[in-house]
Amino acid sequence: MRVLVKGAGVAGLTAAFELAARGVAVTVAEIGCGLGESASWFAGGMLAPWCERESAEQPVLDLGRDAADWWDAVLPGQVTRAGTLVVATPRDAGELDRFASRTSGHRWIDEEEIALLEPDLAGRFRRGLFFPDEAHLDPRQAMAALHDRLAAMGVEFRFGADARHVSGFDRQIDCTGMAAIDDRLRGVRGEMLILRTPDVSLSRPVRLLHPRFPLYVVPRTDHRFMVGATMIESQSTGPVTARSMMELLGAAYALHPAFGEAGIIETGASVRPAFSDNLPRVEARGSTVAINGLYRHGFLLAPAMGRQAADLVFNQDGTKELAHEADNQRRSA
Repeated sequence: MRVLVKGAGVAGLTAAFELAARGVAVTVAEIGCGLGESASWFAGGMLAPWCERESAEQPVLDLGRDAADWWDAVLPGQVTRAGTLVVATPRDAGELDRFASRTSGHRWIDEEEIALLEPDLAGRFRRGLFFPDEAHLDPRQAMAALHDRLAAMGVEFRFGADARHVSGFDRQIDCTGMAAIDDRLRGVRGEMLILRTPDVSLSRPVRLLHPRFPLYVVPRTDHRFMVGATMIESQSTGPVTARSMMELLGAAYALHPAFGEAGIIETGASVRPAFSDNLPRVEARGSTVAINGLYRHGFLLAPAMGRQAADLVFNQDGTKELAHEADNQRRSA
């Protein structure tokens, strides 16, 4: 069987792996010139299903709870299992109670334990929430490593290729996100910064709660930190706005004043595809299987979506049941 995967974002790469691991001859066609031209390139890389449950429905937790295991098995060494720390300034302490009431998998910690987890935050926050089972990875490193693993497995990559003009395949998996022809999708713009400072050290993602612009800071290598992210109902792909820049920098400064002296080494914006309920879908349409609507949960949900898509390719008799699995989960949420 020969399968064409359209799109080399995180959904396309994970689907390609699930197929190649089952012995399928896979070709990935990407209209961009490389891996860095999808929304996945600007992701935070947090594998945080329990935290995401604060604003997402139960299927996000159900589908994402095994994501860290998947990434760790496929790309050993790429996943950091250090949990997630959630804090708030004293004036926003009520946000912690609200966050705790909407999530599970956490424990309350005091100022002393915050200092043990993150010494650079010592004395800055009186209490917080710690989610010990969550993890994170660097999306760019993970995508590059997964590309190399797939190439070693015999997957062919065609960059700069319009998949509409590629033929000769038994099945296709459409992972083109906002480029897909689907009027049910809407765009949700996310903006991010990458800061560099040797004056702050963090071992895990830290979420700073705020009623208007909650922020997360994800540590990367070489004293870099990914700071994000806005969620704006817009399909604009323009540069980061001045307002978003000020809000993100202001929140980072509130987390630790040393971020005020950090260098801004990159800004970025991307448009994430979302359905009206913000839940992903895997659907079969003739010989094509579509993965879409991953919203802000790309690296968290892509492994589960990739498995579902591969199952659809291999189990045509069970197509209807599998295609509506996400719908069933939505109804039970």
